[in-house]
Amino acid sequence: MKITALVAAYNEEDKISFTINALKKIDLINEIILVDDGSTDSTKVKAKASGAGIIAFPKNLGKGEALNRAIKKIEADIIVLVDGDVADSAFEIEKLIAPVLEGKADMTIADFPKAETKGGFGFVKKLSKWGIKKLSDLDVNEPLSGQRVIRQDVLKKVGKFETGFGIETALTIDAARLGFKIIEIPVNMSHSETKRDLPGFIHRGKQFLDVLRVIVKKKFQRKE
Repeated sequence: MKITALVAAYNEEDKISFTINALKKIDLINEIILVDDGSTDSTKVKAKASGAGIIAFPKNLGKGEALNRAIKKIEADIIVLVDGDVADSAFEIEKLIAPVLEGKADMTIADFPKAETKGGFGFVKKLSKWGIKKLSDLDVNEPLSGQRVIRQDVLKKVGKFETGFGIETALTIDAARLGFKIIEIPVNMSHSETKRDLPGFIHRGKQFLDVLRVIVKKKFQRKE
Protein backbone atom coordinates (compact mmCIF):
# COMPACT_ATOMS: atom_id res chain seq x y z
CA MET A 1 0.00 0.00 0.00
CA LYS A 2 1.85 3.09 -1.23
CA ILE A 3 1.11 6.42 0.42
CA THR A 4 2.19 9.65 -1.26
CA ALA A 5 2.00 13.10 0.28
CA LEU A 6 1.36 15.97 -2.14
CA VAL A 7 2.35 19.30 -0.65
CA ALA A 8 0.66 22.16 -2.49
CA ALA A 9 2.58 25.41 -2.19
CA TYR A 10 2.93 28.87 -3.67
CA ASN A 11 5.68 31.11 -2.28
CA GLU A 12 6.03 29.31 1.06
CA GLU A 13 9.81 29.58 1.46
CA ASP A 14 9.51 30.43 5.17
CA LYS A 15 7.56 27.30 6.09
CA ILE A 16 8.06 24.65 3.43
CA SER A 17 11.17 23.04 4.99
CA PHE A 18 9.36 22.66 8.31
CA THR A 19 6.35 21.10 6.55
CA ILE A 20 8.48 18.61 4.60
CA ASN A 21 10.60 17.64 7.60
CA ALA A 22 7.49 17.05 9.72
CA LEU A 23 6.03 14.76 7.05
CA LYS A 24 9.32 12.83 6.86
CA LYS A 25 8.76 11.78 10.48
CA ILE A 26 5.59 9.89 9.48
CA ASP A 27 6.77 6.35 8.73
CA LEU A 28 3.57 5.44 6.88
CA ILE A 29 4.29 7.99 4.12
CA ASN A 30 6.41 6.49 1.34
CA GLU A 31 6.86 9.56 -0.82
CA ILE A 32 6.69 13.33 -0.38
CA ILE A 33 6.26 15.54 -3.44
CA LEU A 34 6.08 19.32 -3.57
CA VAL A 35 3.49 20.56 -6.04
CA ASP A 36 4.91 24.01 -6.67
CA ASP A 37 2.33 26.31 -8.24
CA GLY A 38 4.62 28.80 -9.95
CA SER A 39 6.48 30.06 -6.87
CA THR A 40 8.81 33.00 -7.46
CA ASP A 41 10.74 32.59 -4.20
CA SER A 42 12.97 29.74 -2.98
CA THR A 43 10.16 27.29 -2.13
CA LYS A 44 11.37 24.67 -4.65
CA VAL A 45 15.01 24.93 -3.57
CA LYS A 46 14.20 24.53 0.12
CA ALA A 47 11.78 21.64 -0.50
CA LYS A 48 14.35 19.78 -2.59
CA ALA A 49 17.03 20.35 0.05
CA SER A 50 14.64 18.84 2.60
CA GLY A 51 14.32 15.68 0.51
CA ALA A 52 11.02 16.17 -1.32
CA GLY A 53 10.41 15.28 -4.94
CA ILE A 54 9.39 18.23 -7.06
CA ILE A 55 6.58 18.77 -9.55
CA ALA A 56 6.79 22.43 -10.51
CA PHE A 57 4.85 24.62 -12.88
CA PRO A 58 6.31 27.75 -14.51
CA LYS A 59 3.29 29.90 -13.75
CA ASN A 60 0.59 30.03 -11.09
CA LEU A 61 -2.29 27.75 -12.09
CA GLY A 62 -4.26 27.72 -8.85
CA LYS A 63 -4.20 24.86 -6.37
CA GLY A 64 -6.89 22.77 -8.06
CA GLU A 65 -5.35 22.80 -11.53
CA ALA A 66 -1.83 22.26 -10.16
CA LEU A 67 -3.04 19.18 -8.28
CA ASN A 68 -4.96 17.94 -11.34
CA ARG A 69 -1.78 17.98 -13.40
CA ALA A 70 0.41 16.57 -10.64
CA ILE A 71 -1.90 13.68 -9.74
CA LYS A 72 -1.56 12.29 -13.27
CA LYS A 73 2.11 11.65 -12.56
CA ILE A 74 1.52 9.89 -9.25
CA GLU A 75 1.14 6.16 -8.67
CA ALA A 76 -0.11 5.61 -5.14
CA ASP A 77 -2.93 3.85 -3.32
CA ILE A 78 -3.52 6.65 -0.84
CA ILE A 79 -2.94 10.37 -1.34
CA VAL A 80 -2.16 12.74 1.52
CA LEU A 81 -3.04 16.34 0.64
CA VAL A 82 -1.09 18.91 2.62
CA ASP A 83 -0.77 22.68 2.33
CA GLY A 84 2.76 24.01 2.39
CA ASP A 85 2.13 26.48 5.24
CA VAL A 86 1.27 24.06 8.05
CA ALA A 87 4.96 23.76 9.05
CA ASP A 88 5.78 21.54 12.06
CA SER A 89 2.10 20.75 12.64
CA ALA A 90 2.12 18.64 9.44
CA PHE A 91 3.12 15.70 11.64
CA GLU A 92 -0.46 15.69 13.00
CA ILE A 93 -1.73 14.47 9.63
CA GLU A 94 -0.56 11.00 10.68
CA LYS A 95 -3.86 10.81 12.59
CA LEU A 96 -5.76 11.02 9.30
CA ILE A 97 -3.99 8.10 7.64
CA ALA A 98 -4.95 5.19 9.93
CA PRO A 99 -8.76 5.36 9.38
CA VAL A 100 -8.24 5.19 5.60
CA LEU A 101 -5.71 2.36 5.86
CA GLU A 102 -8.06 0.41 8.13
CA GLY A 103 -11.05 0.89 5.83
CA LYS A 104 -12.96 3.00 8.36
CA ALA A 105 -13.09 5.96 5.96
CA ASP A 106 -12.58 6.69 2.29
CA MET A 107 -11.52 10.25 3.02
CA THR A 108 -10.47 11.96 6.23
CA ILE A 109 -10.42 15.69 6.88
CA ALA A 110 -8.32 17.53 9.46
CA ASP A 111 -10.52 19.26 12.03
CA PHE A 112 -8.44 22.21 13.22
CA PRO A 113 -8.73 23.78 16.68
CA LYS A 114 -10.24 27.26 16.86
CA ALA A 115 -7.85 29.95 15.69
CA GLU A 116 -6.24 32.00 18.45
CA THR A 117 -6.84 35.23 16.56
CA LYS A 118 -9.89 36.08 14.51
CA GLY A 119 -9.32 36.41 10.78
CA GLY A 120 -12.56 36.98 8.92
CA PHE A 121 -16.14 36.70 10.11
CA GLY A 122 -16.69 33.09 9.06
CA PHE A 123 -18.93 33.83 6.07
CA VAL A 124 -16.98 31.58 3.66
CA LYS A 125 -16.90 28.69 6.11
CA LYS A 126 -20.61 29.01 6.86
CA LEU A 127 -21.44 29.11 3.15
CA SER A 128 -19.37 26.01 2.48
CA LYS A 129 -20.89 24.12 5.43
CA TRP A 130 -24.38 25.06 4.27
CA GLY A 131 -23.70 24.02 0.67
CA ILE A 132 -22.25 20.66 1.65
CA LYS A 133 -25.19 19.92 3.96
CA LYS A 134 -27.74 21.06 1.38
CA LEU A 135 -26.28 19.08 -1.51
CA SER A 136 -24.97 15.95 0.19
CA ASP A 137 -26.64 15.86 3.65
CA LEU A 138 -23.22 15.75 5.30
CA ASP A 139 -22.33 17.87 8.34
CA VAL A 140 -18.71 18.97 8.57
CA ASN A 141 -16.86 21.26 10.95
CA GLU A 142 -13.97 22.18 8.66
CA PRO A 143 -15.30 22.28 5.09
CA LEU A 144 -12.38 24.40 3.87
CA SER A 145 -9.62 22.23 5.33
CA GLY A 146 -7.04 21.34 2.70
CA GLN A 147 -5.42 18.71 4.91
CA ARG A 148 -6.95 15.43 3.76
CA VAL A 149 -6.19 11.77 3.20
CA ILE A 150 -8.05 10.05 0.40
CA ARG A 151 -7.86 6.81 -1.53
CA GLN A 152 -6.62 7.18 -5.09
CA ASP A 153 -9.57 5.23 -6.48
CA VAL A 154 -11.95 7.67 -4.80
CA LEU A 155 -10.21 10.57 -6.50
CA LYS A 156 -10.53 8.82 -9.85
CA LYS A 157 -14.27 8.40 -9.38
CA VAL A 158 -14.69 11.98 -8.22
CA GLY A 159 -12.79 13.22 -11.28
CA LYS A 160 -10.93 16.50 -11.55
CA PHE A 161 -10.41 18.91 -8.69
CA GLU A 162 -12.30 22.17 -9.04
CA THR A 163 -10.20 25.23 -9.76
CA GLY A 164 -10.16 28.22 -7.45
CA PHE A 165 -10.96 28.32 -3.75
CA GLY A 166 -13.93 25.97 -4.09
CA ILE A 167 -11.71 22.89 -4.37
CA GLU A 168 -12.38 21.45 -0.89
CA THR A 169 -16.10 22.22 -0.93
CA ALA A 170 -16.51 20.48 -4.29
CA LEU A 171 -14.39 17.48 -3.30
CA THR A 172 -16.49 16.92 -0.18
CA ILE A 173 -19.80 17.24 -2.04
CA ASP A 174 -18.70 14.93 -4.86
CA ALA A 175 -17.27 12.22 -2.59
CA ALA A 176 -20.34 12.29 -0.31
CA ARG A 177 -22.75 12.11 -3.24
CA LEU A 178 -20.90 9.05 -4.54
CA GLY A 179 -21.51 7.33 -1.22
CA PHE A 180 -17.97 7.40 0.13
CA LYS A 181 -17.45 7.59 3.87
CA ILE A 182 -15.98 10.86 5.06
CA ILE A 183 -14.92 11.54 8.63
CA GLU A 184 -13.20 14.44 10.35
CA ILE A 185 -10.31 13.88 12.71
CA PRO A 186 -9.41 16.42 15.43
CA VAL A 187 -5.82 17.59 15.02
CA ASN A 188 -3.58 20.13 16.69
CA MET A 189 -2.62 21.85 13.44
CA SER A 190 -2.17 25.46 12.41
CA HIS A 191 -1.62 27.38 9.20
CA SER A 192 -1.25 30.94 7.96
CA GLU A 193 -4.33 33.04 8.70
CA THR A 194 -5.48 35.95 6.57
CA LYS A 195 -5.86 39.12 8.60
CA ARG A 196 -8.65 41.65 8.98
CA ASP A 197 -7.04 44.06 6.57
CA LEU A 198 -7.71 45.01 2.94
CA PRO A 199 -5.71 42.13 1.37
CA GLY A 200 -7.41 39.73 3.78
CA PHE A 201 -10.90 40.92 2.90
CA ILE A 202 -10.12 40.77 -0.83
CA HIS A 203 -8.84 37.21 -0.41
CA ARG A 204 -11.93 36.12 1.52
CA GLY A 205 -14.16 37.82 -1.03
CA LYS A 206 -12.61 35.71 -3.77
CA GLN A 207 -13.04 32.61 -1.60
CA PHE A 208 -16.71 33.39 -1.04
CA LEU A 209 -17.42 33.81 -4.74
CA ASP A 210 -15.55 30.62 -5.66
CA VAL A 211 -17.37 28.57 -3.03
CA LEU A 212 -20.70 30.04 -4.14
CA ARG A 213 -19.88 29.22 -7.77
CA VAL A 214 -19.12 25.60 -6.84
CA ILE A 215 -22.34 25.23 -4.85
CA VAL A 216 -24.43 26.56 -7.73
CA LYS A 217 -22.61 24.30 -10.18
CA LYS A 218 -23.09 21.19 -8.03
CA LYS A 219 -26.73 22.02 -7.44
CA PHE A 220 -27.47 21.57 -11.14
CA GLN A 221 -25.26 18.53 -11.63
CA ARG A 222 -27.01 15.19 -11.70
CA LYS A 223 -26.51 13.14 -8.58
CA GLU A 224 -24.72 9.87 -9.23
